[in-house]
Amino acid sequence: MLNIALIAHDRKKDEMVNFAIAYEHVFKPHKLYATGTTGGRIMENTSLQVHRFASGPLGGDQQIGAMVATNEMDFIIFLRDPLMAQPHEPDIIALLRLSDVQGIPVATNVATAELLVKCLERGDFAWRELVHKYKPGIES
Repeated sequence: MLNIALIAHDRKKDEMVNFAIAYEHVFKPHKLYATGTTGGRIMENTSLQVHRFASGPLGGDQQIGAMVATNEMDFIIFLRDPLMAQPHEPDIIALLRLSDVQGIPVATNVATAELLVKCLERGDFAWRELVHKYKPGIES
Protein backbone atom coordinates (compact mmCIF):
# COMPACT_ATOMS: atom_id res chain seq x y z
CA MET A 1 0.00 0.00 0.00
CA LEU A 2 1.42 3.37 -1.04
CA ASN A 3 0.71 6.88 0.23
CA ILE A 4 -0.52 9.04 -2.63
CA ALA A 5 -1.31 12.76 -2.52
CA LEU A 6 -3.93 14.31 -4.79
CA ILE A 7 -3.91 18.09 -5.12
CA ALA A 8 -5.68 20.28 -7.67
CA HIS A 9 -5.99 24.01 -8.13
CA ASP A 10 -9.53 25.35 -8.45
CA ARG A 11 -9.75 25.27 -12.24
CA LYS A 12 -8.30 21.72 -12.25
CA LYS A 13 -10.61 20.14 -9.65
CA ASP A 14 -13.07 18.73 -12.22
CA GLU A 15 -10.13 17.22 -14.08
CA MET A 16 -8.87 15.61 -10.85
CA VAL A 17 -12.31 14.21 -10.02
CA ASN A 18 -12.61 12.71 -13.51
CA PHE A 19 -9.10 11.27 -13.16
CA ALA A 20 -9.98 9.71 -9.79
CA ILE A 21 -13.15 8.21 -11.28
CA ALA A 22 -11.22 6.76 -14.23
CA TYR A 23 -8.54 5.19 -11.99
CA GLU A 24 -10.63 4.42 -8.91
CA HIS A 25 -9.77 0.73 -9.22
CA VAL A 26 -6.05 1.53 -9.14
CA PHE A 27 -6.28 3.95 -6.21
CA LYS A 28 -8.58 1.76 -4.10
CA PRO A 29 -5.93 -0.35 -2.29
CA HIS A 30 -3.75 2.66 -1.45
CA LYS A 31 -3.85 5.36 1.21
CA LEU A 32 -4.94 8.64 -0.36
CA TYR A 33 -4.29 12.13 0.95
CA ALA A 34 -5.57 15.38 -0.47
CA THR A 35 -5.98 19.02 0.24
CA GLY A 36 -9.42 19.91 1.62
CA THR A 37 -11.79 20.66 -1.23
CA THR A 38 -10.09 18.30 -3.67
CA GLY A 39 -10.38 15.40 -1.22
CA GLY A 40 -14.02 16.19 -0.54
CA ARG A 41 -14.89 16.32 -4.22
CA ILE A 42 -13.13 12.99 -4.85
CA MET A 43 -15.01 11.31 -2.00
CA GLU A 44 -18.34 12.74 -3.21
CA ASN A 45 -17.82 11.28 -6.67
CA THR A 46 -16.09 7.95 -5.95
CA SER A 47 -16.03 5.26 -3.28
CA LEU A 48 -12.45 6.22 -2.39
CA GLN A 49 -11.54 7.18 1.15
CA VAL A 50 -9.26 10.22 1.32
CA HIS A 51 -7.49 11.70 4.32
CA ARG A 52 -8.17 15.41 3.93
CA PHE A 53 -5.73 18.09 5.01
CA ALA A 54 -6.48 21.82 5.04
CA SER A 55 -7.03 23.53 1.72
CA GLY A 56 -3.83 24.53 -0.08
CA PRO A 57 -3.89 28.24 0.79
CA LEU A 58 -4.59 27.36 4.44
CA GLY A 59 -1.58 25.05 4.80
CA GLY A 60 -2.64 21.81 3.10
CA ASP A 61 0.31 21.89 0.71
CA GLN A 62 2.62 22.28 3.73
CA GLN A 63 0.94 19.38 5.54
CA ILE A 64 1.60 17.14 2.54
CA GLY A 65 5.09 18.64 2.38
CA ALA A 66 5.71 17.47 5.95
CA MET A 67 4.98 13.90 4.83
CA VAL A 68 7.33 14.36 1.88
CA ALA A 69 10.07 15.74 4.16
CA THR A 70 9.91 12.58 6.29
CA ASN A 71 9.71 10.39 3.17
CA GLU A 72 6.22 9.15 4.05
CA MET A 73 4.65 10.13 0.70
CA ASP A 74 5.20 7.81 -2.27
CA PHE A 75 3.98 10.02 -5.08
CA ILE A 76 2.00 13.16 -5.74
CA ILE A 77 -0.46 14.13 -8.42
CA PHE A 78 -0.67 17.91 -8.31
CA LEU A 79 -2.81 19.30 -11.12
CA ARG A 80 -1.52 22.86 -11.17
CA ASP A 81 -3.09 25.74 -13.00
CA PRO A 82 -0.13 27.35 -14.76
CA LEU A 83 -2.25 30.24 -16.06
CA MET A 84 -3.45 31.51 -12.68
CA ALA A 85 -1.33 33.16 -10.00
CA GLN A 86 -1.64 31.39 -6.65
CA PRO A 87 -1.44 33.34 -3.39
CA HIS A 88 0.38 30.41 -1.75
CA GLU A 89 2.95 29.97 -4.54
CA PRO A 90 5.87 29.77 -2.04
CA ASP A 91 4.20 26.75 -0.42
CA ILE A 92 3.79 25.09 -3.81
CA ILE A 93 7.43 25.69 -4.72
CA ALA A 94 8.50 24.34 -1.31
CA LEU A 95 6.45 21.16 -1.86
CA LEU A 96 7.99 20.62 -5.30
CA ARG A 97 11.50 21.29 -3.95
CA LEU A 98 11.01 18.80 -1.09
CA SER A 99 9.77 16.22 -3.58
CA ASP A 100 12.92 16.69 -5.62
CA VAL A 101 15.11 16.39 -2.51
CA GLN A 102 13.40 13.17 -1.41
CA GLY A 103 13.09 11.70 -4.92
CA ILE A 104 9.27 11.62 -4.78
CA PRO A 105 7.64 11.42 -8.22
CA VAL A 106 5.29 14.35 -8.92
CA ALA A 107 2.88 14.72 -11.82
CA THR A 108 1.69 18.27 -12.48
CA ASN A 109 -0.59 17.49 -15.41
CA VAL A 110 -2.94 14.67 -16.43
CA ALA A 111 -0.56 13.26 -19.05
CA THR A 112 2.18 12.65 -16.50
CA ALA A 113 -0.33 11.58 -13.86
CA GLU A 114 -1.58 8.89 -16.19
CA LEU A 115 1.96 7.59 -16.69
CA LEU A 116 2.47 7.36 -12.92
CA VAL A 117 -0.85 5.60 -12.39
CA LYS A 118 -0.12 3.12 -15.17
CA CYS A 119 3.22 2.38 -13.44
CA LEU A 120 1.34 1.92 -10.17
CA GLU A 121 -1.11 -0.43 -11.85
CA ARG A 122 1.77 -2.54 -13.26
CA GLY A 123 3.53 -2.71 -9.90
CA ASP A 124 6.43 -0.49 -10.91
CA PHE A 125 6.41 1.31 -7.56
CA ALA A 126 7.79 -1.70 -5.66
CA TRP A 127 11.03 0.28 -5.26
CA ARG A 128 9.19 2.54 -2.80
CA GLU A 129 8.71 -0.47 -0.49
CA LEU A 130 12.49 -0.85 -0.43
CA VAL A 131 12.86 2.82 0.45
CA HIS A 132 10.52 2.31 3.39
CA LYS A 133 12.27 -0.88 4.45
CA TYR A 134 15.87 0.33 4.35
CA LYS A 135 15.82 4.08 4.93
CA PRO A 136 16.68 4.97 8.52
CA GLY A 137 13.82 6.53 10.44
CA ILE A 138 11.14 5.23 8.08
CA GLU A 139 8.72 2.69 9.43
CA SER A 140 7.58 -0.13 7.17
